[in-house]
Amino acid sequence: MQRKAIVIGATGLVGQHLVKQLSELYDTLIVIARRPPRYINACMRFYQVNDFENLAEIFANVGVDRNTDAFSCLGTTKKQAGSDEAFRKVDHDYNVNFAKLCQDKGVENFFLLSSMNAEAESRFLYNRVKAETERTIMALDFAQLVIFRPSLLLGKHKGRPLESMGQKAFQLISPLVSESLSLHPISAKRVANAMAMSAHSIYERSKYRTEPMIRTTEIIENKQMLAMTRVKH
Repeated sequence: MQRKAIVIGATGLVGQHLVKQLSELYDTLIVIARRPPRYINACMRFYQVNDFENLAEIFANVGVDRNTDAFSCLGTTKKQAGSDEAFRKVDHDYNVNFAKLCQDKGVENFFLLSSMNAEAESRFLYNRVKAETERTIMALDFAQLVIFRPSLLLGKHKGRPLESMGQKAFQLISPLVSESLSLHPISAKRVANAMAMSAHSIYERSKYRTEPMIRTTEIIENKQMLAMTRVKH
């Protein structure tokens, strides 16, 4: 059986690391994005989409099926999107539409990049939309849904000056901050590693499963990602 993965958000901070990780685990890696990812290899099939409103048209030809794992790292900010409505369209509507299209094709395992502060009652739009996206995709009832909630992401944030300032401030005090703290910032590469590790773990367990699969939703918080990707010296 050939293993396949499909990814949206592959050119973002986490996504660009994730495609490299997944290319080492899957026989075929399907990438749907507005521009090609930085990392490309022979197993990758790239589909360019100018407007995610037309995602269904691309799905008609990508060959997604029940042997495909789906990953979403798609996200933006209100400043980048230009308005509350445009932000919600990307972070909620496009992610949910992608998940529904995957489900329609028989995809069983879905991996979603969210945020540590996803909270339905938050006074911040960003946090509320992240929580709504989680809740809507949970309701689709994938066999295995894994949600990743990182803290401040370390990496080059194009067009996100506040996050860049936060990173610089953290770099000054990082030697004094323990990774056991739940709010500890995490590199985008480590988040990608956690997503790839989780998918591989599910695959390995499935090879030895004799009982019917139990549908589960797992939320991997920032502290857990830090622990599972810690480099041991």
